Amino acid sequence: MNNINKVKKICNAINNKFTFNTVCFTGHRSQKLPWGFNEKDKRFLLTKEDTKKVIEKCILNGKTHFISGMALGFDIMCAELVLDFKKKYPNLILECAIPFAQQEKHWKLEQQLRYQKIIKQADKIRCIYDHYTKFCTHERNRYMVNASSLVIALFNGQDGGTKQTLNYAKKQGKEIILITPY
Repeated sequence: MNNINKVKKICNAINNKFTFNTVCFTGHRSQKLPWGFNEKDKRFLLTKEDTKKVIEKCILNGKTHFISGMALGFDIMCAELVLDFKKKYPNLILECAIPFAQQEKHWKLEQQLRYQKIIKQADKIRCIYDHYTKFCTHERNRYMVNASSLVIALFNGQDGGTKQTLNYAKKQGKEIILITPY
């Protein structure tokens, strides 16, 4: 093994040591999901229940740090689930990885208020850029994957950011749990 490969192996071992208890979420935005923004839809409720079970199983297996990208849809739902679990498991950490400052600026008022409520309760906030850039969401997704040992994804097979994030996670050798929307 040459020196470069030895260094890579050592760096990967160090990275795994620091990320073993960290999980990030990736998933489709509400617009790409069958229920859209209707969170009273039975399909949303079933998907939320599946996600809740997956998160609790992760907690019981030693995962304590959860990263949400805070996009509308799956990210917001997962952040709220982690906050709910903090009542039962107070050692949990919710990190909000925001692609750019004021990400929520053009959302509907109720969505902005929901977002701000989560941000105020988060243990850690990581803002990737001060302003929108063409690649800010991709950079946010890479940050989340690199900081995690496990990726939980709500994925329906469509092309887009979730698929790109999953492909990146696979290349990085991350464990992936897929949740299929109803």
